[in-house]
Amino acid sequence: MSLILGIDPGSRITGYGLVEALSGKVRCVDYGCIKLGTGRVELRLATLFQELLDLGAKYQPIEVAIEKVFVGKSVSSALKLGQARGVALMFAGREGLPTFEYSPTEIKKATVGRGHADKAQVQHMMKVLLGLQSIPPPDAADALAVGYSLMIKRPLVDSDTAAIFLTYSVFERFTRF
Repeated sequence: MSLILGIDPGSRITGYGLVEALSGKVRCVDYGCIKLGTGRVELRLATLFQELLDLGAKYQPIEVAIEKVFVGKSVSSALKLGQARGVALMFAGREGLPTFEYSPTEIKKATVGRGHADKAQVQHMMKVLLGLQSIPPPDAADALAVGYSLMIKRPLVDSDTAAIFLTYSVFERFTRF
Protein backbone atom coordinates (compact mmCIF):
# COMPACT_ATOMS: atom_id res chain seq x y z
CA MET A 1 0.00 0.00 0.00
CA SER A 2 1.21 3.48 -0.88
CA LEU A 3 -0.73 6.17 0.98
CA ILE A 4 -0.04 9.69 -0.21
CA LEU A 5 -1.20 12.92 1.42
CA GLY A 6 -1.79 15.60 -1.20
CA ILE A 7 -1.88 19.18 0.04
CA ASP A 8 -3.18 22.29 -1.72
CA PRO A 9 -1.91 25.02 0.62
CA GLY A 10 -3.93 28.15 1.26
CA SER A 11 -3.91 30.89 3.87
CA ARG A 12 -7.68 30.66 4.41
CA ILE A 13 -8.52 27.19 3.11
CA THR A 14 -6.06 24.33 2.68
CA GLY A 15 -7.26 21.30 0.77
CA TYR A 16 -6.10 17.79 1.60
CA GLY A 17 -6.55 14.48 -0.15
CA LEU A 18 -5.36 10.99 0.69
CA VAL A 19 -4.95 8.53 -2.17
CA GLU A 20 -3.54 5.03 -2.20
CA ALA A 21 -2.54 2.40 -4.71
CA LEU A 22 -3.56 -1.06 -3.61
CA SER A 23 -3.80 -4.28 -5.65
CA GLY A 24 -3.71 -2.50 -9.00
CA LYS A 25 -6.29 0.12 -8.10
CA VAL A 26 -6.05 3.70 -6.98
CA ARG A 27 -8.63 4.93 -4.55
CA CYS A 28 -9.42 7.96 -2.46
CA VAL A 29 -9.12 7.32 1.26
CA ASP A 30 -10.33 10.74 2.41
CA TYR A 31 -10.41 14.38 1.37
CA GLY A 32 -11.51 17.70 2.76
CA CYS A 33 -10.73 21.31 3.50
CA ILE A 34 -9.04 22.80 6.53
CA LYS A 35 -10.83 26.11 7.00
CA LEU A 36 -8.53 28.62 8.64
CA GLY A 37 -10.70 31.72 8.53
CA THR A 38 -9.50 35.29 8.44
CA GLY A 39 -8.01 35.83 11.91
CA ARG A 40 -4.42 36.56 12.80
CA VAL A 41 -2.06 34.85 10.39
CA GLU A 42 0.12 33.24 13.07
CA LEU A 43 -2.93 31.60 14.63
CA ARG A 44 -4.17 30.35 11.25
CA LEU A 45 -0.76 28.84 10.52
CA ALA A 46 -0.64 27.19 13.95
CA THR A 47 -4.09 25.72 13.32
CA LEU A 48 -2.97 24.43 9.93
CA PHE A 49 0.08 22.76 11.45
CA GLN A 50 -2.00 21.06 14.15
CA GLU A 51 -4.62 19.89 11.62
CA LEU A 52 -1.88 18.38 9.43
CA LEU A 53 -0.38 16.65 12.47
CA ASP A 54 -3.83 15.22 13.28
CA LEU A 55 -4.27 13.97 9.70
CA GLY A 56 -0.80 12.41 9.80
CA ALA A 57 -1.54 10.64 13.08
CA LYS A 58 -4.91 9.37 11.84
CA TYR A 59 -3.84 8.08 8.40
CA GLN A 60 -0.06 7.54 8.61
CA PRO A 61 0.79 8.58 5.01
CA ILE A 62 4.16 7.46 3.68
CA GLU A 63 4.67 10.41 1.30
CA VAL A 64 3.46 13.98 0.86
CA ALA A 65 2.77 15.84 -2.38
CA ILE A 66 2.41 19.64 -2.24
CA GLU A 67 1.36 22.13 -4.88
CA LYS A 68 4.02 24.71 -5.66
CA VAL A 69 3.23 28.39 -5.24
CA PHE A 70 1.94 30.12 -8.34
CA VAL A 71 2.73 33.83 -8.59
CA GLY A 72 -0.20 35.31 -10.46
CA LYS A 73 -1.50 38.83 -10.20
CA SER A 74 -0.63 39.46 -6.55
CA VAL A 75 2.78 39.07 -4.98
CA SER A 76 1.14 39.55 -1.57
CA SER A 77 -1.14 36.55 -2.18
CA ALA A 78 1.83 34.46 -3.28
CA LEU A 79 3.67 35.33 -0.07
CA LYS A 80 0.67 34.33 2.08
CA LEU A 81 0.33 31.12 0.11
CA GLY A 82 4.05 30.52 0.65
CA GLN A 83 3.55 30.72 4.40
CA ALA A 84 0.89 27.98 4.32
CA ARG A 85 3.10 25.94 2.01
CA GLY A 86 5.97 26.36 4.48
CA VAL A 87 3.78 24.96 7.25
CA ALA A 88 2.95 21.94 5.05
CA LEU A 89 6.66 21.41 4.36
CA MET A 90 7.44 21.77 8.08
CA PHE A 91 4.81 19.11 8.85
CA ALA A 92 6.35 16.71 6.30
CA GLY A 93 9.86 17.40 7.59
CA ARG A 94 8.87 16.90 11.21
CA GLU A 95 7.21 13.59 10.35
CA GLY A 96 10.18 12.51 8.20
CA LEU A 97 7.99 12.05 5.12
CA PRO A 98 9.45 12.21 1.61
CA THR A 99 7.96 15.27 -0.07
CA PHE A 100 7.32 15.98 -3.73
CA GLU A 101 6.26 19.28 -5.24
CA TYR A 102 4.35 19.93 -8.47
CA SER A 103 3.35 23.09 -10.26
CA PRO A 104 -0.31 23.73 -11.10
CA THR A 105 0.50 23.08 -14.78
CA GLU A 106 2.12 19.71 -14.01
CA ILE A 107 -0.87 18.72 -11.88
CA LYS A 108 -3.39 19.66 -14.54
CA LYS A 109 -1.44 17.78 -17.23
CA ALA A 110 -1.35 14.67 -15.03
CA THR A 111 -5.05 14.75 -14.20
CA VAL A 112 -6.86 16.40 -17.08
CA GLY A 113 -4.36 15.96 -19.89
CA ARG A 114 -3.63 19.63 -20.49
CA GLY A 115 -1.83 22.19 -18.38
CA HIS A 116 -4.37 24.99 -18.56
CA ALA A 117 -7.49 23.18 -17.39
CA ASP A 118 -9.93 24.99 -15.15
CA LYS A 119 -10.91 23.99 -11.61
CA ALA A 120 -14.18 22.39 -12.73
CA GLN A 121 -12.28 20.04 -15.06
CA VAL A 122 -9.90 19.02 -12.27
CA GLN A 123 -12.85 18.42 -9.96
CA HIS A 124 -14.60 16.29 -12.58
CA MET A 125 -11.50 14.22 -13.33
CA MET A 126 -10.86 13.52 -9.66
CA LYS A 127 -14.45 12.25 -9.36
CA VAL A 128 -14.00 10.02 -12.42
CA LEU A 129 -10.44 8.78 -11.83
CA LEU A 130 -10.95 8.06 -8.15
CA GLY A 131 -14.52 6.78 -8.41
CA LEU A 132 -15.95 9.36 -6.03
CA GLN A 133 -19.70 9.57 -5.42
CA SER A 134 -19.75 13.34 -5.87
CA ILE A 135 -17.54 16.12 -7.10
CA PRO A 136 -15.14 17.24 -4.34
CA PRO A 137 -14.82 20.92 -3.35
CA PRO A 138 -12.22 22.82 -5.42
CA ASP A 139 -9.46 22.90 -2.77
CA ALA A 140 -9.92 19.22 -1.91
CA ALA A 141 -9.98 18.28 -5.61
CA ASP A 142 -6.70 20.14 -6.11
CA ALA A 143 -5.17 18.27 -3.16
CA LEU A 144 -6.36 14.92 -4.54
CA ALA A 145 -4.90 15.92 -7.91
CA VAL A 146 -1.51 16.67 -6.31
CA GLY A 147 -1.47 13.20 -4.71
CA TYR A 148 -2.64 11.61 -7.95
CA SER A 149 0.16 13.42 -9.81
CA LEU A 150 2.75 11.87 -7.52
CA MET A 151 1.38 8.41 -8.27
CA ILE A 152 1.63 8.77 -12.03
CA LYS A 153 4.81 10.82 -12.27
CA ARG A 154 7.05 8.14 -10.82
CA PRO A 155 7.09 4.36 -10.99
CA LEU A 156 5.10 2.62 -8.31
CA VAL A 157 6.78 -0.10 -6.29
CA ASP A 158 4.68 -2.75 -8.06
CA SER A 159 5.19 -2.49 -11.84
CA ASP A 160 1.93 -4.36 -12.53
CA THR A 161 0.07 -1.80 -10.45
CA ALA A 162 1.71 1.04 -12.37
CA ALA A 163 0.83 -0.48 -15.75
CA ILE A 164 -2.80 -1.07 -14.77
CA PHE A 165 -3.12 2.39 -13.23
CA LEU A 166 -1.62 4.21 -16.18
CA THR A 167 -3.74 2.24 -18.66
CA TYR A 168 -6.88 3.04 -16.67
CA SER A 169 -5.94 6.72 -16.41
CA VAL A 170 -5.33 7.12 -20.13
CA PHE A 171 -8.48 5.16 -21.02
CA GLU A 172 -10.64 7.26 -18.68
CA ARG A 173 -9.09 10.51 -19.84
CA PHE A 174 -9.98 9.88 -23.48
CA THR A 175 -13.36 8.22 -23.08
CA ARG A 176 -15.03 10.78 -20.80
CA PHE A 177 -14.70 13.84 -23.03
